[in-house]
Amino acid sequence: MTIDRRQVLLASCLLLLACKETTFHETETNSIYEAFSKQFFSFIDLDEKFEILGSGYQWSEGPAWDNARQRLYFTDVPQNIAYSWDAENGVQKFLMPSGADVSEGFREPGANGLYISREGQLLICNHGTRSVEAMDIETKIRTTLSDNFNGMLFNSPNDLIEGPDGTIYFTDPPYGLANLDESTLKELKINGVYALATNGDISPLIKDLMRPNGIGLSPNGKTLYVAQSAPNAQHIYTLDLTDPMGTKAFFADLSIYAGEDSPGLPDGMAIDYKGNLFATGPGGIFIINPSGEILGRIKTGKGSANCTFGEDGSTLFITNHDRLIKLKTKTRGLQWT
Repeated sequence: MTIDRRQVLLASCLLLLACKETTFHETETNSIYEAFSKQFFSFIDLDEKFEILGSGYQWSEGPAWDNARQRLYFTDVPQNIAYSWDAENGVQKFLMPSGADVSEGFREPGANGLYISREGQLLICNHGTRSVEAMDIETKIRTTLSDNFNGMLFNSPNDLIEGPDGTIYFTDPPYGLANLDESTLKELKINGVYALATNGDISPLIKDLMRPNGIGLSPNGKTLYVAQSAPNAQHIYTLDLTDPMGTKAFFADLSIYAGEDSPGLPDGMAIDYKGNLFATGPGGIFIINPSGEILGRIKTGKGSANCTFGEDGSTLFITNHDRLIKLKTKTRGLQWT
């Protein structure tokens, strides 16, 4: 009798799911899949392997997929360099410096989060200029969209996303500044989450998080997701953008998965066309449904800073510490609806 390896793995999973947790080991690729719900299998094919696209970075971040050019952009924040990747040319330097050519008072002056706007510009969280920028990809000319709230400079804008109406939502922790909250350059008391309207108006949405970091938006544009990267509060929160009170709500706790064998903190995220989150956290990428149920984890072996969908919409690109990797999924990113 011929034994199908995939059927054996699947049967083992379903048996172990009764214990609330299932672990799969792909020894050939050194990747580990953990399923906490049967729903996990609708997102991940156990035969898929990570593909390493680039390595040697100090801390890779900010992936953004340019569908018009079939190209990915990502950053190495400490090295102050932004790269591009495409299937034909591989990884190439794209911006140097990616942020600003400054050093005094800065821990990391490079660019962090990136996003392709509706108009095809590259939106940039620039630590060195402490601003949110829009850049023409062909000319590389940058325009500062905002660098302050009420006349006080931002800390170091970290991650951003654009809403259906053109509003840009971004986080502003102090990671770019030397000494973080104790920096002599820090002008704002809060580490906030902001909305930048198309007319340039800035509105603070969340003021009470220690380390707001990754950010995402639901398919209907009504729910904002914010990850907190504080080691003692590894949470994801939501904000109902239709609620005038603007009260944040608890969404998911990733701290229970932290440990010496699970490097990384909640950071960037990508959202698929049905509103499921692919969220970085301790040990890798967590798949979380819109109800906040954690379905499983893709263990990447190193701390993962961020992720985004690209190519035909089903490829997940992951900035994984010192490397850029990709993994095929069974779903598609939000932009491919």
